[in-house]
Amino acid sequence: MTSEQIRRWKLALGDDDMEGLGERDRRLSQALSALYDGEGKKGRGGLGASSPKVSRWLGDIREFFPTPVVQVIQKDAFERLNLKALMMEPEFLETLEPDVHLVADLISLRGAMPEKTMETARTVVDKVVADLMKRLQSKTVEKLTGAVNRSKRTHRPRHADIDWPRTIRANLRHYQKDYNTVVPETLVGFARKTRTRADLDHVLLCVDQSGSMAPSVVYASIFAAVMASLPVLSTKLVCFDTSIVDLTEDLADPVQVLFGVQLGGGTDINAALAYCETKIDRPAKTHLVLITDLYEGGDADAMLGRVAALKQSGVNVIVLLALSDDGRPSYDSRHAGAIAAMDCPVFACTPDQFPDLMATALTKQDIGQWASANGIELIRGSEP
Repeated sequence: MTSEQIRRWKLALGDDDMEGLGERDRRLSQALSALYDGEGKKGRGGLGASSPKVSRWLGDIREFFPTPVVQVIQKDAFERLNLKALMMEPEFLETLEPDVHLVADLISLRGAMPEKTMETARTVVDKVVADLMKRLQSKTVEKLTGAVNRSKRTHRPRHADIDWPRTIRANLRHYQKDYNTVVPETLVGFARKTRTRADLDHVLLCVDQSGSMAPSVVYASIFAAVMASLPVLSTKLVCFDTSIVDLTEDLADPVQVLFGVQLGGGTDINAALAYCETKIDRPAKTHLVLITDLYEGGDADAMLGRVAALKQSGVNVIVLLALSDDGRPSYDSRHAGAIAAMDCPVFACTPDQFPDLMATALTKQDIGQWASANGIELIRGSEP
């Protein structure tokens, strides 16, 4: 076995024997051992309750690993070592690598935070929101703004809507031989669909804010804020556990929306759907996106009956078992199968796929075909 292979095995196994490892490798091994070694190993690991010690450890893992790996290690640290108490300290909070999971932790802890920590927490949340808005907004706006209507023409098109073959043909008489080009005195383009307020598509995001759905709440809130800024849509955001909070009025400020979320608690999907029913006045123009793992703590039969009634009334009901970058979510398979049997699409979706999903829904295309084309597995319908 070569020395490099021995080195890699020592780092992978956390060997007590540090002989042959350089100073950087020793620090790397100690950083991982602090988190992943078994409990009580003599001379090894443990971060204890010391904020400076944890901050040094965080600095080490940021040095040794790329940001996505750092975020995974941080998440493991919070779960294994119960570091949430340290997040009450703004100095420690400033050392963390911001991500969606950190935002969810901050939201769940905000009721216990002192004021000085809350200020730092808002700064951290604002940074994550800004990064996500930058990543997700342009694609969402592009997909959901007024669709091009190719059956009509206009002589005052936007640049992106110019029909160049027709424009060139209409201006051939203005061909300039000296410059070997056509001067387009008349533009021909595609007309965009215009909509009155009464004809808008209505999108209602109904989001489970129980603890297991935390990343989905963060992403859904940001998408709701983006969609609310589009004049071609009417967007509402309702979050629920055993209580219901309507955050529609706060959508202009995504950070304020997130601090209005109450992560944790039980789940009453039936009550949330009953509330959403009161907000629907044009069922045929309404798209209800229910984001939940379908673990119902309320009346399950009533919940399924309410979904069926919404579907029958003409509402386009879509159930997302998760809106996150994580793997296949845990969900109530009986409820998922029952809703799928109502011809409602039920599946998990990543944030990058969500704008395409909404564009498919708004243009009344087959969501099942879209899911299949994107490698998404739909839940099969079954009897409840």
